[in-house]
Amino acid sequence: MTTAIRETDGEIVRATRAMYARLGDRAGFDAHLHPDVTIWESDQPGGLIGLAELDALRDRRTSAPGEPAAPVAPAGPPPVVEVRDPVVDRWQETAVIRYVLHAEAADGESSFRVTDVLQRHGQEWLIVHHHAEQVGERASAG
Repeated sequence: MTTAIRETDGEIVRATRAMYARLGDRAGFDAHLHPDVTIWESDQPGGLIGLAELDALRDRRTSAPGEPAAPVAPAGPPPVVEVRDPVVDRWQETAVIRYVLHAEAADGESSFRVTDVLQRHGQEWLIVHHHAEQVGERASAG
């Protein structure tokens, strides 16, 4: 087995931060995801597979309460997010990054523990699995 390279900065961290810089731009954000990405989110009962299921989740999250799931513009700008305390292990064409994602939005702040598994595709690293778990309660803006 190949020895892992551990780092707290580098191309994986830069790619992760570049992805979140595109938050609110689905195409730009999704360019960092493999088309068959698997996703585990703490507010979902099961896993998601692929960008179509991710889009359905996004649409449910932005639908008006009581309305059927349909794309609507989210209220306000996307949250400001920060990747904190990243740790990366790389093995040739595969990498794992763990970090805390801190989000600040008009309605408060929240943090998530995130683990992403990436594979190199050509010159790019794409996320093939994403697991996010909210940490603590959402703090209301006040």
